[in-house]
Amino acid sequence: MKSGDRKNAVAYLNKSYQVSITRACATLGLPKSVFYYCSVKDDSQVIEKLNQLVESKPRRGFPYLFNRIRNEGLPWNKKRVKRVYNLLKLNIRRKCKRRLPERLRVALAAPAKINQCWSMDFMHDTLMNGRKVRIFNVIDDYNRQALSVNVDYSHSGLSVSRVLEQLIEINGKPEQIRCDNGPEFLSIVLTEYCNSKNIKLKYIQPGKPTQNAYIERFNRTYREDILDAYLFEDINQLRELSWNWLEDYNLNHPHKSLKRLSPLKYIEEFQHI
Repeated sequence: MKSGDRKNAVAYLNKSYQVSITRACATLGLPKSVFYYCSVKDDSQVIEKLNQLVESKPRRGFPYLFNRIRNEGLPWNKKRVKRVYNLLKLNIRRKCKRRLPERLRVALAAPAKINQCWSMDFMHDTLMNGRKVRIFNVIDDYNRQALSVNVDYSHSGLSVSRVLEQLIEINGKPEQIRCDNGPEFLSIVLTEYCNSKNIKLKYIQPGKPTQNAYIERFNRTYREDILDAYLFEDINQLRELSWNWLEDYNLNHPHKSLKRLSPLKYIEEFQHI
């Protein structure tokens, strides 16, 4: 038993069983001078620094942390840092989850022109045979035009990049794309693709779908008209229905925010395209 544990045991015996300090120390083999000793060392700065490093580098061990401290010119020696490191129980393996970069809350601004901002999101449904499908939706926030309703069994960062490449060839390149923090949107393939095209990915805060309200409203309309209205025998049937619906939506679906005009009619009247 360490001296610190024995000091705690002496205090417990003295308080709970009214055993004198002298007798408790003799029983546990702890000198009275050790029990009454109070350290004059102030390790608050070491503790603060170690907690700061562990917070930013949770998977690093003591050698890395100490070398970081040494490289910053701090005067603490290795024994002292190691003692505080063990005291904080940082030598125990730490489990940590992947952390997202901080997402700032940004007001949902209405774009002033076409291709200023797109929104993208995924939806899920099930075929009659029980197989799950995923639908990748992309719209232009300016006129709410549905650019893609891509139906497949699964999607990845690579498939998302391919769909975006096709859309850019047809509609032009967006300045930015708003999306959530799904793994496909965080993938290295997609982020590198967008960087190469100089497209900014605007991530919403986790658990805040209202920050991507344009695509969420579109998803609701698509679900009411297609996913909740039909049973699908196979994926091709869903693709055909979705494609026909997309054309009708862009040509004829009236939007309150677009002066009761459809996405393409709004462009014709107000952009003279």
